[in-house]
Amino acid sequence: MTTHAEERVPTVTTDEPVATPAPLPAGSVELADFVGESMLLLGAGATVLLQLASRGVGHGVADHSTTLQRPLDRLRTTMTYVYAVTLGTPEEKKQIVRMVNKAHVPVRSETYNAFDPELQLWVAATLYRNGVDMYRRMFGPVTDADIERIYRQSAVYGTALQVEDDMWPKTREEFDRYWDEMIATFEVDRKVRSFTRDLLTGGDAPLPVRALVPLQRFMTIGLLPQRMRDEFALPWSPRDQRRFDLFWKVVPPIYRAVPRPIRQLSATYYLNDMRRRMKAHGHVI
Repeated sequence: MTTHAEERVPTVTTDEPVATPAPLPAGSVELADFVGESMLLLGAGATVLLQLASRGVGHGVADHSTTLQRPLDRLRTTMTYVYAVTLGTPEEKKQIVRMVNKAHVPVRSETYNAFDPELQLWVAATLYRNGVDMYRRMFGPVTDADIERIYRQSAVYGTALQVEDDMWPKTREEFDRYWDEMIATFEVDRKVRSFTRDLLTGGDAPLPVRALVPLQRFMTIGLLPQRMRDEFALPWSPRDQRRFDLFWKVVPPIYRAVPRPIRQLSATYYLNDMRRRMKAHGHVI
């Protein structure tokens, strides 16, 4: 499906007026159109930290996740789930959900449970909210009709697991109220802050990957709401903000000039890897 992304320029925050991109034609963007864009990986860190801000998610990950020891494997698992439930076949979606549920069985204690639908709802909310934010930053405004369609389709992030259909806020206005309330009430404790500090250094990632850690850390902190930066005790200066704004002025036109098949190599890779693993071993996670 054509998104006409190349015809638009990004919306950025600068001291000088910037041309505003024309809205997308109605019906030009759906969830499947932008989920495959590799630029979403730039927002992955902020999405993860927002998820960790929820005490149940944060403690569950800090106590059970192997992210610090096997960061690339955990990234593969997460992206495989996202791509499978949005871009995969119905059978692939069914298989990956079954594997995720099996992996979640031991992730529980007195304070958290990986099967808690409220926690899964928050995780799904971060995937929708940050995905749309990243798309707008790269491609500009999206029509109200397109956002409405994407919003309704994004419920699958949670409803594929234990989130009931009626738990996903009925309207985007209800979602915004839910989002603002969650952001305003989160309190990040010492355990999650410590885990986050280690996470933002790249854990035990291979050396070539660690070379990208400074950029990922910068994007992660920059994309967080200020209150969340404060909760995680992450520094952010006016100079950082100027560099962040410059990045979003310079990079989007370059990214849009890249042919779409190349921009979507990450989705292609992870989907092919999933299918290869399923065929060879019958499992992915």
